[in-house]
Amino acid sequence: MVSGMNENVHGRRVVIRACIGLMAAISIASAARADDDPWPGLRKELFQDRPLAEDATIQLFAPNQADDAAAVPVAIAISPMMVPGAKSLTLMIDRNPVPVAAQFTFGDAYRRGPDIGERTIATRIRVDAFSRVRAILETTDGRLHMVSKFVIGSGGCSAPASKDTEVALAQLGKARLVIRRDDAKGPNWREARVMIKHPNFTGMQMNSRTGDYTPARFVNAIEVKQGQDVIWSMAGGISISEDPNIRFTFAADSLADLELNASDTSGAKFKATGSISPPS
Repeated sequence: MVSGMNENVHGRRVVIRACIGLMAAISIASAARADDDPWPGLRKELFQDRPLAEDATIQLFAPNQADDAAAVPVAIAISPMMVPGAKSLTLMIDRNPVPVAAQFTFGDAYRRGPDIGERTIATRIRVDAFSRVRAILETTDGRLHMVSKFVIGSGGCSAPASKDTEVALAQLGKARLVIRRDDAKGPNWREARVMIKHPNFTGMQMNSRTGDYTPARFVNAIEVKQGQDVIWSMAGGISISEDPNIRFTFAADSLADLELNASDTSGAKFKATGSISPPS
């Protein structure tokens, strides 16, 4: 009997040592993954071997440390000399499950507008782990310009929504497009804000009542036009915060209304219009 007990104890020790070894191996592997820099692979996948300049043609503003990793404010400023050739702007968070948060494609209405100085695009993003946030501007001549900033924040993609799922879905789709002018900044200066009520579910958030993961559903396309002219369009992903809010400056010598058209991954459509007030 003693012999059997010793064998059981020995067996348990072997299992414990094996578990400890496995946990150590997992810890080492996780640490190695945490130390890996995802950017070289992302750059290769998205931009191949194209030259990528880090210069002052664009600027990125974001907090050093996020107060709320699920709603981190970011703003990108494009220098006036780059606006006529602006083709697209890619916003990335290196360590997010889906690193590309959004890609803005600029239309002729954006590029040919009168000079109003630098132009900005601002929104809120989710940061899932300590990461570099990047903005990459592509110009019509094929050149790439990048700026980046390291942001401390974690858990943004799995953080619970600020509203109950049913409440969020009941408000889903309410859209607004607000435009303001400031003649002190010039007669053609405009600032517009796109606001869409939408939970932008990531698929990584758990319903606190049911314990189930809420299926992903998010705004994946936005277009802003003035008349028939596209100012910009956006392809978005799960890294844009709930209730997408995008503020941007642009130039316009026309008083024509702006039109917002958006859709989400379920195929739902959202629309809004915004009027430009005449000079005071």
